[in-house]
Amino acid sequence: MVRAEEAARLDRLESQVENGGGGAEEYLCLVRKLKARRSDKVLKHGLSILNDPKARSKLGGEEWTLYEQVAFAAMDCQQHDVAKDCIAILSKEFPGSTRVGRLEGLLLEAKGAWAEAEKAYERLLEDNPLDQLIHKRMVAIAKAQGDLSAAVNLLNKYLEIFMADHDAWRELAEIYMSLQMYKQAAFCYEELILSQPTVPPYHLAYAEVLYTIGGLENLQTAKKYYASTITLTGGKNTRALYGVCLCSIAINQLTKGRNKEEKEGSNLQSLAAEALQRDYKERAPKKLPLVISMLKNMKLNS
Repeated sequence: MVRAEEAARLDRLESQVENGGGGAEEYLCLVRKLKARRSDKVLKHGLSILNDPKARSKLGGEEWTLYEQVAFAAMDCQQHDVAKDCIAILSKEFPGSTRVGRLEGLLLEAKGAWAEAEKAYERLLEDNPLDQLIHKRMVAIAKAQGDLSAAVNLLNKYLEIFMADHDAWRELAEIYMSLQMYKQAAFCYEELILSQPTVPPYHLAYAEVLYTIGGLENLQTAKKYYASTITLTGGKNTRALYGVCLCSIAINQLTKGRNKEEKEGSNLQSLAAEALQRDYKERAPKKLPLVISMLKNMKLNS
């Protein structure tokens, strides 16, 4: 709720600043706080402050933060000369700073100078081998060049050190999926579920990977994780409802109705089918006849 209120405040401030009502410094501070990506506005209003000695003198210690913010915005807007000037000022003020070194590497990335950026990051890692941000930039460089195998190797090495980084596990899983390495992707989602067992998207993603791999055991497990997704979302996840139905059909085809466990759990697919119909009736009534027809063809319509 607070986030929504702050976002609305940001929009009001932006309109105020754009129409000459002042408040540029407050606007830029709020952009930083919310981590909003409004690069064109940040570049415009940030430069107007930095280029005005009187306005810049009022910033105090925030002056250097604004130089950094403008440098990021300039790179986003392909204004590399502006970014270079900001970084040069920061480098003069903070010689040998790792934070400024990262900015220099990012500027090389923005220019597409991948080899130079990689060398710059390697030099920084020599001084601080546990810098997570630099490790992630190395992964980003590999992905930008389309070298997914290198990205996988870098992420695996990274996760040997930073095993609790959920974002890295998720990114690795997504790369494995794009490479059709489904068993490896499943392992990543298992790690995520172990560390964050109440996050529905992890259960859903794991179920979909297992469904893709196929086989009776994987389908049965996938069905359970689709069911857990439904439970964790209060029955509101349409993909998981469909997943239960599709797993049920696939399992029945493989067992031809001989699987005792499936017979005992036959209510689950019926409940999923009923929930799907209720969902479409509430949110997309025009499509309800199509869903009913589909479920009937799947022999899941009561």
